[in-house]
Amino acid sequence: MSPLDSTARKPAPEPASAYRVAPHNIEAEQAILGAILVNNEALYRVSDFLEPAHFFEPIHQQIYEHARSLVRTGKLASPITLKTFLPADIDIAGLTVAQYLARLAAEATTIINAADYGRAIYDLAVRRDLIGIGEDMVNLAFEAPVDFAPREQIEDAERRLYELAEIGRYGGGFLKFEAALTTALEMAAHAYQRDGKLSGLATELKDLDTKMGGLQKSDLIIIAGRPGMGKTALATNIAYNVARSWRGEVRPDGHIETANGGIVGFFSLEMSAEQLATRIIAEQTGIPSSTIRRGGIDQRGFDRLKDVTIELQHLPLFIDETGGLSIAQLAARARRLKRQKGLDLLIIDYIQLLQGSTRRAQEGRVQEVTEITTNLKALAKELNVPIIALSQLSRQVENRDDKRPQLADLRESGSIEQDADVVLFVFREEYYLSNKEPRANSDEYVKWQTEMEAAHGKAEIIIGKQRHGPTGTVNLQFDAAVTRFDNLARDEAPFGPHSG
Repeated sequence: MSPLDSTARKPAPEPASAYRVAPHNIEAEQAILGAILVNNEALYRVSDFLEPAHFFEPIHQQIYEHARSLVRTGKLASPITLKTFLPADIDIAGLTVAQYLARLAAEATTIINAADYGRAIYDLAVRRDLIGIGEDMVNLAFEAPVDFAPREQIEDAERRLYELAEIGRYGGGFLKFEAALTTALEMAAHAYQRDGKLSGLATELKDLDTKMGGLQKSDLIIIAGRPGMGKTALATNIAYNVARSWRGEVRPDGHIETANGGIVGFFSLEMSAEQLATRIIAEQTGIPSSTIRRGGIDQRGFDRLKDVTIELQHLPLFIDETGGLSIAQLAARARRLKRQKGLDLLIIDYIQLLQGSTRRAQEGRVQEVTEITTNLKALAKELNVPIIALSQLSRQVENRDDKRPQLADLRESGSIEQDADVVLFVFREEYYLSNKEPRANSDEYVKWQTEMEAAHGKAEIIIGKQRHGPTGTVNLQFDAAVTRFDNLARDEAPFGPHSG
């Protein structure tokens, strides 16, 4: 038996159902500490991920912490040097500190096994953290005051669980440049293998992908425009294109990794899931959603509808239609989706329908939106996925002759512009021209007709900001009847006169 066994510290025997010891492995802790005391190089096998708090036994926490401090300052950590830092009068299963340290060194494992023992200790510490979260949930649920919302407890528990899952990675720290080069080469290889040869997710709007290199991980991408410009249509087009292209590969550990396209989460705060689904069906069948709703389709159209619906059923596209979500609720649901189904792209329609915390709301809408955009950017980094968030524009656009949006037109623009990695504006000249139709047979009418013909079916995506690439304008086709954006025919200029 080990000199320090968990059984030595148990109180008087109690029924098994009344008392359980938290998961731990004293022998593994002794083995790794012994290896460090015999050969300080063993510390470097585990120091990236193993902390003193991960040890179950308090005296082991102290030994590891003092040994780590000595090695970091360039001194030798051995039974002789360490004993001066530990309480001399402590009794460890009948041994003094000096005797216990000598026993650890005598029974040490080899440095080769140090990392394996370190991982075992770490995993058991994570299990103890899980037990702690579970106990906190139970106790809080029992003792919560009447005015405490269960939803807040669920969000807090999900956040703690997600943090635990995310930090549960071994390794980290500095990379040799050789390793960094390998990582860069792998990224280039993935881009080469992907459809469109892009480093990010392909929207399949070719000219937009060329300008942006696809949707980049951890980016917050704002799509902004006045009502009627087609913001939601662009978002649903991108969601469909990314989800349709999804292809997964099974890794050796059984986990499915995205090889192309992506799994998409769509928060529809304005439209119902049914309305959004009808839009996507309309986009893909070419049958206007108004015609679908009226039932004004023939047998051929219905067959087409049925075929597309069957195809759409298997898309990795998940819609949350809950209105009035807070940013904390949205983050919790996004984490849950990534944990349960996977997630490669998150879309939010739209920012102004999200709520911040009560405190920020009381400080004013600008402060509330600042909190929302800051948290969305943090969520994009945390989940390591691009987040597309739609935003309304202020009415000042309507007062200008040239109604192409600018960054200053963003509502509560300071925070949105600052936190976003990319800002895209959707602009359709045709929308404004159609509302200015002059009297028929007048000179103005002929001019208007010419302008309408030139603008018909055209849309501009204005890249107002991009951290990783150029700004400018991309021209697309837009079919208003079925709200579908598409690439321009190749004989038309891919970039508009405002490209930069």
